[in-house]
This record gives sequence, structure tokens and C-alpha cells, in this order.
Amino acid sequence: MAEVTLQNACKTYPGGFRAVKGFDLRIADGEFVVLVGPSGCGKSTTLRMIAGLEGITDGTIAIGGDVVNEVRASDRDIAMVFQNYALYPHMSVERNLSFGLMRRRSHRSRLRALLSPDYRRKMAEETEAIRQRVGEAARMLGITGMLDRQPRALSGGQRQRVALGRALVRDPRVFLFDEPLSNLDAKLRVEMRTELRVLHRELEATMIYVTHDQEEAMTLGDRLVVMNEGLVQQVDTPTDIYHRPVNRFVAGFVGTPAMNFVEGEVLPDGSFRSGGATLSLGDPFRDVRPGKAVLGVRPSALLPCESGRGWECRIVAVEHLGDRVDLVLEWEGDQFISRVDATREFAEGASLWVEPGSGEGVHLFEADEVGRTLASR
Repeated sequence: MAEVTLQNACKTYPGGFRAVKGFDLRIADGEFVVLVGPSGCGKSTTLRMIAGLEGITDGTIAIGGDVVNEVRASDRDIAMVFQNYALYPHMSVERNLSFGLMRRRSHRSRLRALLSPDYRRKMAEETEAIRQRVGEAARMLGITGMLDRQPRALSGGQRQRVALGRALVRDPRVFLFDEPLSNLDAKLRVEMRTELRVLHRELEATMIYVTHDQEEAMTLGDRLVVMNEGLVQQVDTPTDIYHRPVNRFVAGFVGTPAMNFVEGEVLPDGSFRSGGATLSLGDPFRDVRPGKAVLGVRPSALLPCESGRGWECRIVAVEHLGDRVDLVLEWEGDQFISRVDATREFAEGASLWVEPGSGEGVHLFEADEVGRTLASR
């Protein structure tokens, strides 16, 4: 395994489009890092730059301390798992797993094999070593009983395991994953997420994973790299990114349902006024400088309250989710989401007073385009 370092890594395409802008990151040996962001934010381009599939316009990329800017993809000692499984349809699972290793054998000359017993012995030893590595990977992934099947006889989840196994047998310095679970159904995605975490724990491998699915990112990564428009917005643990976002983009992107935002102003006493409503937010918001601001409230922190407090909203829709209910609310032309326990009945079209709760999930942001976080609880 190896450490991966990117310093001011940039990618500019012909025509001037900058897909990645000044990417700086150090990924520790054995760390699981997830690049997450909306489509077109540059996360897959960054992964392909690490893999050597995309050239780097500026900056440096190092793997295991060695700068690899000019090193071919085949010589970087990485293994990549793609969104499409890219399995050879005419080969068995066993041959799919072993094909790359067989191609890399140091003893491949048929003529020398015919003439030299010692050469044949070395080839046999390498073949047996490959067979053992394939068997071990198949055991770890639970596909031992499928080695003689062809890909068309496998389910989507089984094909994904084969694609993982093909990377696993390589024993590379770094594993790269480009949205590998996006083609699976919801139940299989959850199962494969768990298997990937277990696999990472067993291998203690350096893994870099790309996804646009924030839930997938939160459950998989030791650290998340949130990207937008080619720029790194925040690098931190999933917990810290959720509870302490550095700006409005991160706060709105991470979390399901998305955070509610209300434009208004902070008053000298630390309260927040929007429209005809004034809210007392308490600590730590009293230290925020008065002026225009944006209040962010997680759906789980936007709670029903007594009449006359908070905002009087109209219930647009009631979405039942088993043990909880998502209420789609409308107030002064804007829509919000309130997530509450399914212990009370709500009627669509009725009025409901709501306010930010006293617990976590309430944030204040600057009102400008960047929206830097001013205070959080």
C-alpha cells in the first residue's frame, strides 16, 4: 500500500475549460477517502488523473513518494474498478480474475517453454501462484462457486464482485473506484457498501472512491472530499462535514433531505428575522455580527411548535417513511422539509407552526455567493 499526494493538481482541456482547479490532498497509507460532489464537479477527472488515464496540466501527483506525472497508467501499480464492470464476456470468472496477472507473467515465451525444462518449471510456479491468489480473492468476495461461469450467467451484484476481485488479485499500491455501485439496485448497493468496508478493514489498503451519492460517501469514507466546480470545498470526516460544514454549498449538498435555507438578517441581540418572523437562536449565534445572513436548518431540526412562534406554514405534502414522516411545507413562497416522528397525524393543506429546535442542525451563513459558515450548533 502507499500514500497518495496531490499538490496544486489541475486539469484544463483544450478550449480553456478547467475541470480541476488547484487540488491539494494527502491520502495516508491505508486510508479510505471518498471524493463526492454533483455531476461535473471534477471528481472523476481527479481520479483518472491519479490513475494516469488523464494527463495533468499543472501540479504534481505522487504515489508512495514517487512523482508519477509522466508515468504510464500501466506502470503506476494501481487497480481501478469502473462503473461498468468491463468483464470479458467470453471468459469464465476464473479467467477474468487471472487474465491480467497471466499477461504480466515474466515467463511467457512458448518457444523457450518447449526447449527448456527449467523455464517450464518457472512458468508452472507462476501459474500456481496466480491460481492461489485468484482462489483467495474469490473466497474473500464469496464467489468461489462461480469461477466456471461466464459473466452473462451472473447477477449485477455478482459481476461487481468479479470486477472487485480482478482488482484485488493485483495487490496494487492503491485501489481506485469510479462510482462502482451506481448500476446496482438499492438493496445491493447497501450490501456492497458493507462488503467494501469489510474488505478495506481486512486489506488495510489505500482506497480512493468517487461517488455523487452522499449517503454512500458518508457510510464508506474515513474522510470525505467535497468538490464543486473543480474546487475542493471541504476535507474532513463524515461526522464533521455533516455537523460543521464550512459553507452553504457543503451544508446543502451533504444530508438527506437537503438542508432548509431562509434568507434574512441577524439583529443586534443575536436573533434572526425573516419576513414577519423573528427567532431567538441563542448561543453560539449571539456573537454573530448583525447584518444580512442565511439561516440553515436540517429537516430533523425544523420542528412543530406552538402557534405564534416560528413560521406558520402550509403543509403541501405528507410523505410517510415508516418510523418517520417528511412534511413538505410552504412559507412565503418557499418550500421546506420537516422530518418528524410518525406519532402524529398531519393533513395536507393544513397550517403548521414550525421553528428551529434547540439541538444540533442549525447554522448561519454569510449572504454572499460563497456563503461561509458564521455559526453552528
